[in-house]
Amino acid sequence: MMSFEDIAANNQKRAFDIIKELDIENVFKSINARVSLVGSLKMGLLMKNKDIDFHVYTSELNIEKSFSAISKLACSSKITNITYTNLIDTDEHCIEWHLVYKDYDIWKIDIIHILEGSYYDGYFENVANNIINMLTEEKRRTILKLKYETPDDIKIMGVEYYKAVLKKDIKTFDEFYKWRTKEDLNLIIEF
Repeated sequence: MMSFEDIAANNQKRAFDIIKELDIENVFKSINARVSLVGSLKMGLLMKNKDIDFHVYTSELNIEKSFSAISKLACSSKITNITYTNLIDTDEHCIEWHLVYKDYDIWKIDIIHILEGSYYDGYFENVANNIINMLTEEKRRTILKLKYETPDDIKIMGVEYYKAVLKKDIKTFDEFYKWRTKEDLNLIIEF
C-alpha cells in the first residue's frame, strides 16, 4: 500500500500531466489572459481531492472569448462535463468554469475567469504565497496526513487544514475535527 506522501506525489504529478495534456495555460493565453495556478496543487498540498484550480485574468470579461477558450478544452474526449456561471455583474466580477476530466480517474478542473483590477485580482495567489512561506516540511506532512485521514464523505476546504496547522499548530485529525466544529466557518476561510 502506498504511503500518503506517495499518493500526494502521484496526484501532484498526474495533475501537471493533465494540465500539459489539455494545454490549459496556452488555451487561455490565446485570448490574452494572464494565467495563474492556484489552490492546493500550486502549494504542493494536493492529496485525495483531485482538483485543479486556475484563475485567469483579462482586462474585460468577454463571454464569447471565454467560451472560445473553453471550447478548445471541450474538444478533448476526456472532458465529460462543463458548467458555466456568469458572475460578471456581481462583486466577484468573474465567469466560473467547472470541468470534469475523466479517463481512469476523475478530476475536477475549476477555471475562474476574473476581471483584471477587480477585488479578487491576485487575492488567492497572495493567500497561496503566504501559505507557502509559512510551510515547513513538518507542517506540509501534517497537512497531507490530515487530508489523507479525512473520510471521503466529509467535505473540507483546503484553507481549513492550512489555518488549523499553520496558525493553530494542530497535529492530529481528532484535534482538527474538534477545532473545526468550534470555529465559525466564515472566519476559517479568511487566511
